[in-house]
Amino acid sequence: MLQWIRSITFIVLATVYMPMIGVFYAPWAMFSRRGAYAACKAYSAGTMWLARVVVGMRCEIRGEVPDGAVLVAAKHQSFLDILMIFHALPRAKFIMKREILMMPVIGQYAKRMQMIAVNRGKRGAAISKMLADVKAGEAEPGQLVIYSQGTRVAPGLSVPYKKGTAALYEQMRQPCVPVATNAGYFWPRRGLYRRPGVAVVEFLTPIAPGMERAAFMATLEKTVEAHSDALLAEAGFKATLPV
Repeated sequence: MLQWIRSITFIVLATVYMPMIGVFYAPWAMFSRRGAYAACKAYSAGTMWLARVVVGMRCEIRGEVPDGAVLVAAKHQSFLDILMIFHALPRAKFIMKREILMMPVIGQYAKRMQMIAVNRGKRGAAISKMLADVKAGEAEPGQLVIYSQGTRVAPGLSVPYKKGTAALYEQMRQPCVPVATNAGYFWPRRGLYRRPGVAVVEFLTPIAPGMERAAFMATLEKTVEAHSDALLAEAGFKATLPV
């Protein structure tokens, strides 16, 4: 019962904290992309601090965090892994669903930071527009983050990897850094309960540019899934087997 109380308290505090940060940084963020990044870094750091203090959930980054122009292909289980990846990377630019741009606070800051929005309902057109938007934004180097499965996937579930990651890998001709996580075990996709423990985001060995598409996707999926499963096992997660 106590952990439930802590979880709900954390959710309330984190929810209130977002508009507070948004309003505080707005004068700077309105005129500077740097200000928008500073606001989101502050929100990420503050929310992770609240998670540790209120819930007992510690966030840990492992591996070598890239600081150059790379493609980051990440496992997505939770809003928490977004916060952790954004806070860790110097200049992250996320591929995100278009609906996020309509959200208060988050949407306005995402636009200011020139995040790449895609319409998931029109796959072929969405990939073409995504590639064009990425090409247009190449003048500002950074780390382009894509969630290769296209959505949050709860621990223990299997969802295929989308071809958009391969299209970006071929177009950008940059190293691709796979990222594994167990964040969904501590901060689930649905529900209010937040679990104490160590949530990990792990940056893995980069995949060099130039691989053939099928080989690249097979390598990426095998690497991310194996390491994510290992992190979940480390956290004590046990998958429920079908009866």
